[in-house]
Amino acid sequence: MTITDNLINDISDAPSWFLESIEIKAADLYVDDKKGKISYSRWDAENNSNNLLILIHGTGAHKKWWDPIAPHFLDVSNVVAVDLPGMGNSEFRDTYSIKDFGKCIFSIIEKEKDNKKIDNIYIVGHSLGGQVAAYVASESKDLVNSLVMIDTFIRPPDYDPSQHEGGPLRKIKFYPEKKAILERFRLMPKQECLNSWYLRYIAEYSVKEVKEGWRWKFDDLMFNSLERLFGYKFSFECPALFIYGANSLLMSGNILSNIKKMYSDIMDFEKVEDAAHHVPLDKPLEIVDIIKKRLF
Repeated sequence: MTITDNLINDISDAPSWFLESIEIKAADLYVDDKKGKISYSRWDAENNSNNLLILIHGTGAHKKWWDPIAPHFLDVSNVVAVDLPGMGNSEFRDTYSIKDFGKCIFSIIEKEKDNKKIDNIYIVGHSLGGQVAAYVASESKDLVNSLVMIDTFIRPPDYDPSQHEGGPLRKIKFYPEKKAILERFRLMPKQECLNSWYLRYIAEYSVKEVKEGWRWKFDDLMFNSLERLFGYKFSFECPALFIYGANSLLMSGNILSNIKKMYSDIMDFEKVEDAAHHVPLDKPLEIVDIIKKRLF
């Protein structure tokens, strides 16, 4: 990944489709919430579509992970990409939970329905975003027309939460200059990604400058304190697809087979070759093609 103070130069070797996509700018919007503002982007469809496609990122990520992907759906749908609380440009909160993240999605849907006529809602979530998407589809079965989860780690509902360790508290670290923190950008879980131009783009929007220096946008306290869906089984009734990377660490061992055992009666599964956990980064055009064929 090439890192200078000029993003455009650093990604000049990106394919034309990528560069053209990021030139299609979204409207940056907020939903007011007493717990903290929720940031999201909206791209309007090229026609008067009554479809709304919602894209939800994973842990520690942000809405701009979807910038190169979202414009590919504008011929069939309006598109929204969300910053979950404590990440991206959404405000930090005192506490974090997947259920609360779900409520934020409901708030955005309500606002978008007030904005224009929306009849069909499709939700796509990567990793943690997949859990949020499935929770929304389970809690409001008549609201969501179709669901796509991408490489989402799902524990069985009888999992003992006492076995779950959140790990040590992250210490907020500040860097003296932007280049220094960008050089520390890594995917989690650790994996190789050949599309360095994609990494450079999302890294650019993963940091912010504060009085102490440069820091990551996410709330470090969220990683240890996030309340997960222990004892909860998804019960969505809409058509659903689970996409996973053939080389994903999160699908290794018996994890994928357990997920299939729990949900193969209500969800289809599709493998993406030569992709690890971060499937949208590894195989972005393949993801677009799979989702388009599935939803539209």
